[in-house]
Amino acid sequence: MSALEPGSFLAELTAAERDDLEARGRIREFDRGETLFVEGEQSAWVAVLLKGRVKAFSYREHGGEALLAVRGAGALLGEVAAIDGLPRSATVAALEPARALAVTADEFMAFLQAHGRVSILIMRMLCQRWRDADRKRVEFGMFDATGRVAQRLVELAERFGVPYEPRGADKGGGRSVRITLSLSQEELAGWVGASREAVSKALRTLRRHGWIETGRRSVIVHDLEALRRHAR
Repeated sequence: MSALEPGSFLAELTAAERDDLEARGRIREFDRGETLFVEGEQSAWVAVLLKGRVKAFSYREHGGEALLAVRGAGALLGEVAAIDGLPRSATVAALEPARALAVTADEFMAFLQAHGRVSILIMRMLCQRWRDADRKRVEFGMFDATGRVAQRLVELAERFGVPYEPRGADKGGGRSVRITLSLSQEELAGWVGASREAVSKALRTLRRHGWIETGRRSVIVHDLEALRRHAR
């Protein structure tokens, strides 16, 4: 199992709760790009991500994806449709090879009935997601594309960043961080609610300041504090 994201669903379970949940499910493997859930389908199972990272997204009316969230190891996926019985609200696909514990909707509900504390954990988790969605809606009205790109890069660096030692001269104020999650410019554009051209321009602006360095589907942040200030 990959290292769990701090605060993720699986990381918050006790050993006994985790053992019971694992006994109710089976392991499934997914290749990069493979779909776990499809928006609009009826719920039949939930997933607990054990390895890899996935994206949740909806298809835009005029084409392209609106990226809603990126989830890492330990995340619970598909629980809302299992709980309310309505069709899935988003498509979920693997950003890299992934492994998940698949639990049928019926077994998942039985698990919640057997462990009332876990239901409270899920309520808190959903509240955090709603607050995050509200914050992002405010961001769309307050910040231009460059500000929103900076905000998402800060989030990615904090969640999926590892220390990076740049070659040559000092690149800026503070320790450099390499974002280990590979997102295309199209996916980043779908996340910040802007065109690919606007995101490309924003990345050029951030590069010109010396705050980031980009390659093919890769980003190195050389001055995280400067990005944070710009994002605020």
